[in-house]
Amino acid sequence: MFFASDNWAGAHPKIAQRLTTEAGGFASAYGTSALDKKVEQTFNDIFEREVAVFFVSTGTAANSLALASVGKPGGVIFCHDSAHVFRDECGAPGFFSSAARLTPLGGQHGKIEPINLERGLRSIPPGWIHAGQPMAVTITQLTESGTLYSLDEIERIGRIAKDNNVPLHMDGARFANALTALGVSPADMTWRRGVDILSFGATKNGCWCAEAIVFMNPEQARQLPFIRKQSAQLFSKTRFVAAQFDAYFEDRLWLELAAHANAMADRLRAGIAASSDAREAWKTDGNEIFAIVHNDASRRLREAGAHFADWHEIPEHLHDVIAADETLVRLVTSFATEPSEVDRFVELLR
Repeated sequence: MFFASDNWAGAHPKIAQRLTTEAGGFASAYGTSALDKKVEQTFNDIFEREVAVFFVSTGTAANSLALASVGKPGGVIFCHDSAHVFRDECGAPGFFSSAARLTPLGGQHGKIEPINLERGLRSIPPGWIHAGQPMAVTITQLTESGTLYSLDEIERIGRIAKDNNVPLHMDGARFANALTALGVSPADMTWRRGVDILSFGATKNGCWCAEAIVFMNPEQARQLPFIRKQSAQLFSKTRFVAAQFDAYFEDRLWLELAAHANAMADRLRAGIAASSDAREAWKTDGNEIFAIVHNDASRRLREAGAHFADWHEIPEHLHDVIAADETLVRLVTSFATEPSEVDRFVELLR
């Protein structure tokens, strides 16, 4: 019963097989192979426009280099105060952006409140060198709280960013899960709502090591090739990342895998709702669940082989809700989660 993280899941067999197939023969290096070009065209098709795509190895690299590409002296990046770029990337976004600083903003359940973004941007008057320069806004979809920005919410953030002449970046580590949960197209969830740059994650959803930075306007990507090389993220054999994406996109596998992960989370939510020893801490939308679990039940589950994470970043509104004998936990399903795992977990919970 593996619910600790979708990073724990392995690679989907079709993706692993595609890597094995590509292992033989020769192909030109550094992103120039026929397979690299094929996958780049697939990204164009998926996003319904010409985009610029750059493969990297990790989500942290994708976020950090994407933000570095729009860097400014004294740059300020606005993000949610629970964002991965702010809390979990060891300062990498600032490091690769020439010491840009991240300014956290509040908002319920992982989503930036638009009024807080407006106030944050107003706090840096144009030309006031002591405050620096607004450089980017970044949002996470799915959020770190497992929630979704609606299309209207993305559009509103995008409009504020555009009005202030700063690009909007989306951390899409669980992009496919968000997409299937909303039931919309990639174009609808990104550039049609004002997103300029996307960190396109696939590792959590069945790939071995495949992340991409996608620029909705290729002209905006002029510096990225140099930034990627300088940061040691330009693989010589990029075709092995391309091979993963090629299998990932074939026959809509990526959406199928995300839909399965989301469905397993829904199955788990139903079991938690039926339990007297656990309850959802707040409503989530994709493959992450945050639940308040009685400590005896938590111990019983772990002794039976269940893996999940105690969540120590407790939102302020829950401080008086969680009892002394309860714990806030996070449960994450994946493309590899079996219904029997969920059913066994629910049975033990009851």
